[in-house]
Amino acid sequence: MNLYTDALIQMLAAKADEDVQMSEVFLVACGGSLVDLYPAKFFLASESCQLRSELYTANEFVHAVPKVLGERSVVILCSHSGDTPEAVEASKVAKAAGALTVTMTHNKSSKIANYTDHNIVYEWGDESSVKNNPMAITLALCLEIVQQTEGYANYNEFQEALLKIDDVIRKARSKAGDRAKSFAETYQNEKLFYILSSGASYGHAYGFAICSLMEMQRLHASSIHSGEFFHGPFEVTDKKTNFIVLVNEGRTRPLDLRVITFLKTYARNYVVLDAKELGIGILPESVVEFFNPILFYSVLCDYREALAKIRNHPLETRRYMGKVEY
Repeated sequence: MNLYTDALIQMLAAKADEDVQMSEVFLVACGGSLVDLYPAKFFLASESCQLRSELYTANEFVHAVPKVLGERSVVILCSHSGDTPEAVEASKVAKAAGALTVTMTHNKSSKIANYTDHNIVYEWGDESSVKNNPMAITLALCLEIVQQTEGYANYNEFQEALLKIDDVIRKARSKAGDRAKSFAETYQNEKLFYILSSGASYGHAYGFAICSLMEMQRLHASSIHSGEFFHGPFEVTDKKTNFIVLVNEGRTRPLDLRVITFLKTYARNYVVLDAKELGIGILPESVVEFFNPILFYSVLCDYREALAKIRNHPLETRRYMGKVEY
């Protein structure tokens, strides 16, 4: 991951030479790009003893600027197009406040690159390595921030997982291919889905709901944290309601399995994607939980593609986005 982290390491070292101790990390984006930042937020909150971490949708970051934002802050911003107005404005705010600002985009000539200390142009597409996509890159960046700031006991294991994740994804997608087609055939006429998960993957439960189903398929969907399911949401459970459960490997696995146990008794229409069964267990146990959402994103891309094909609703179809003023 040196291609992405070397510049950050040098900037953190320069801050240290100036006797500036970094104290917070803000992860800022919109929509799918915000979803890509969620695993890093979970990692920082879980593993750092010294750094405050916050996840912001870009327009809120602009309109409700954190008072602590300043030279002791690292701000990581992601915009796939690099021209999303809210993200560009957020990068301006971060730079003006003196924060160490890192931007990520797929666009080599993006606007956001004009307001940053370090711009990363990442790979994208079916042939791209997942470790070169924004979710894994952000995890690698935040790994280095923790390592350079306070040290991280599982640093080597995390690096090992970054090297292995692509092979895990390839095997998981191959294993789940027929299941994706079966999902599409079974649920092609359904209009409402609840997506459940926990830990680092809750962000992708949210992302699959708002991006893959609502944006790309115009279907009603909502994400529910597995830990919150039994504190209200489970009352909608019946034999007709549709659930998709992303079962993590790692510390929060019992939360997801508790949901499955309940659904087996009171529901009928539920789909389970189990990261352990899909092979993520070959990653080091100490860091495996942070890589669950990378696996789920890759596999669920095949699920949404199969659904789009059978519904004759291409993933690129939009009614409002990029077509009207909003």
